[in-house]
Amino acid sequence: MDKTPTRYNVQLYIYDLSRGMARSLSPIMLGEFLLLLWHTAIVAYGDEFFFGGEGISSCSPGGTMLGPPDTVVELGETEVSEEIFMDYLSSLGESTYRGDKYRLFEHNCNTFTNEVSQFLTGRTIPSYITDLPSEVLSTPFGQMLRPILDSIHIAPPGGNAINERRNV
Repeated sequence: MDKTPTRYNVQLYIYDLSRGMARSLSPIMLGEFLLLLWHTAIVAYGDEFFFGGEGISSCSPGGTMLGPPDTVVELGETEVSEEIFMDYLSSLGESTYRGDKYRLFEHNCNTFTNEVSQFLTGRTIPSYITDLPSEVLSTPFGQMLRPILDSIHIAPPGGNAINERRNV
C-alpha cells in the first residue's frame, strides 16, 4: 500500500515595524535608503510562530498587535509533522532561542524564521531581510546607535510563549 506523506504549507509573514518611517528617515540618519524595519514570522500548521524578547511565541495568523502582515511569502511545503515541529521549537526555546538570547542585530526574529524555514522546507528567507542588520551596522550612524539598538528587545504583544503553552 502506497501512503503519500501529509504535506503542510509554510509561509513567511513580513511586517514593517516602522510603518513606513524607515523609508523616510533612513537616508537622513544612515546615509542610505532602507525600505523597512522587518519583523518576520513563520506560519505553519494553522499558527504563526515568532521569536522576540520573550522567547518563541505563537498566535493565530495575524493575531499579534501588529495585525495582518504587510507581505506574505510562500516558502513551500513540508512533510515534517506538527508534533515533530513542536518538539523542535520546544528544544530551540530551551536553548538557542530563549528570550535572554535575543539580540536586535545578531539573533532576532529574522534569524529564527530563517532557521525554521530551512528546517521545514530547506529554503532560506529572502536575503533582503537577513542582510538588513549588516547594512545598518555598516553605516557610521548605525555604529553610533549600536549600543542603544542592542538593548532593544522586540516582542510583539498577542502571542503565547511556546514553552509555557506546552507545560500547561
